Amino acid sequence: MTLKLMTYQPTGAPVAAATFGLPEQAGGERNWDYRFTWIRDGSMTMHALLGLGYMEEAQRFAAWLRDTGAASQGKNGSRANGSGPIKIMYRIDGSSDLTEETLDHFEGWRGSRPVRIGNGAADQLQLDIYGEAMDAVMTGEEFGLPIAHAGWVGLTKMIDWVSDNWDQPDEGVWETRGGRKDFTYGRFQCWVALDRAIRIAEKTGRPANVAKWVIERDRIYNQIMDRGWNKKVKAFTQHYATDVLDSILLLMPIEGFIAASDPMWLSTLDAMDHQLVSDSLVYRYNPAASPDGLHGEEGTFSLCTFLYVNALARAGRLDDAVLTFEKMQTYGNHLGLFSEEIDSTGGQLGNFPQAFTHLSLINAAITLNHELNLREGQTEPAPRAIVGG
Repeated sequence: MTLKLMTYQPTGAPVAAATFGLPEQAGGERNWDYRFTWIRDGSMTMHALLGLGYMEEAQRFAAWLRDTGAASQGKNGSRANGSGPIKIMYRIDGSSDLTEETLDHFEGWRGSRPVRIGNGAADQLQLDIYGEAMDAVMTGEEFGLPIAHAGWVGLTKMIDWVSDNWDQPDEGVWETRGGRKDFTYGRFQCWVALDRAIRIAEKTGRPANVAKWVIERDRIYNQIMDRGWNKKVKAFTQHYATDVLDSILLLMPIEGFIAASDPMWLSTLDAMDHQLVSDSLVYRYNPAASPDGLHGEEGTFSLCTFLYVNALARAGRLDDAVLTFEKMQTYGNHLGLFSEEIDSTGGQLGNFPQAFTHLSLINAAITLNHELNLREGQTEPAPRAIVGG
């Protein structure tokens, strides 16, 4: 219901949250406007909608994604500013003017300044959006939402761009303002983008430069295993030049980049247990150890806690997954709604309600239900509406 209520009916575009300016730290500066449609959030929402049987809503977002992406692309598949074929976010009507402004006359929640509208991250290069979008497209195909000819032509242009441009620094999934880096997650999602495009082309027989896509997909895989894996900390790290962990990499086994039982992954999960998990709640990363261009700290990130549940279940730690999932439910409000983060007292932080949190709750529940049924000897089709297909 929450995801449906956060969707703009005329276009089918979901907003990331219904509010702006609610801080990630009381009195801090990490205060953003989330009343827009992120390619990432919307694509992940599509998985949750399909898993719950909301075919029409998922189809409407797929159409919005197709039309908005087509309007953004130039003839060569890239936008004029060179940051990629599509922007990372748009207004709900598909327009792209998200100029960030500061409202100095607003004090902000508990003195949390500045209060901003618009979003300066809109023109960042975030390579991960192509993987999330293509994973949603492939899941839609599996659920009976075929790609029309014009849509496929646009997708091939986008994937050709990814195959030519994946090997460069970007601003990362968390929209940091500390400069571009070789983020492991961005490279991993470029692998997802190429992998899903290859699968669709081979399944449908659509024209595509599959030979090149396969070469580049394999290059990404080998690079991540060589440079994204940190022998010192025995884990995949946030970017190639750091020892810092990042819990968004919990998606690696969920989206099939690495087996959930692979020793390299189990070692990464163990490292996250020690560095990012606090009483079952999960931090994104340590801002003090990995400067992101902003002052202050933040709470645990609820999306990542539900990704942790998903990853635990897949790694065979089912009892830990159940405990974490059940404890997480106690942090919702009286309606079971969640914001973006949770503070050290159990209070909610950030914009509210947060689509990221709710879609990851749904996907974690689907995976957890499947794994519990398997343990009890029940057989059922594998869950499809998880992030990662």
